[in-house]
Amino acid sequence: MAECSGRQSGGRRKDFGPELTERRSEDFNRVFTDLLPRLQHAATMLTGSPLAAGDIVHDAYLRIARHPERFLSHPQPYAYAFTTMANILRDQWRRERRRVPLPEVPELAEAVEYARSALDPPSAGTAELQARWEVVRLLGFLTAKQARAVALVDLDGYSVDEAAELLGLHRSTLAVTRRRAHGRLRAVLEQERRRDP
Repeated sequence: MAECSGRQSGGRRKDFGPELTERRSEDFNRVFTDLLPRLQHAATMLTGSPLAAGDIVHDAYLRIARHPERFLSHPQPYAYAFTTMANILRDQWRRERRRVPLPEVPELAEAVEYARSALDPPSAGTAELQARWEVVRLLGFLTAKQARAVALVDLDGYSVDEAAELLGLHRSTLAVTRRRAHGRLRAVLEQERRRDP
């Protein structure tokens, strides 16, 4: 019977593959760790919450770790990881849109509000938190491609050229995608203004 150490009962080493796999795993962990501060910042901008951002970065790590060679061979590992995070968020938003909201019990609503206020960082003011939640809500109206363009250029501060390079797109493609995203957001906001005078 094989043991966890990789040795079989006869004392022979069980072959799990060449040492290259271990080296690739170390390289993957090193590169991903180097990108962690940028990924955490980007995820916080996308989700509006440092706690939710940590979950997204962790989920992205797990998803990318399934095929580390794709990540390591990509010309822009940050863009690869950012795209993975955006895809995870898009999937979450889609699942949440399909959920039917149930009426909240007043006591439960108060408990949830208390928990949210306890988990939010104390330095963040109410206005800033509301702005972050509004950004996340509005990004949910966009396609994943549009949300990535808006997040990188309008939220993260990259130029159109830099964002296009990170996402592996032509500059004009990114500019058109971003312009369409802005148009969609304007239409959503205008429709909401008409509904709530």
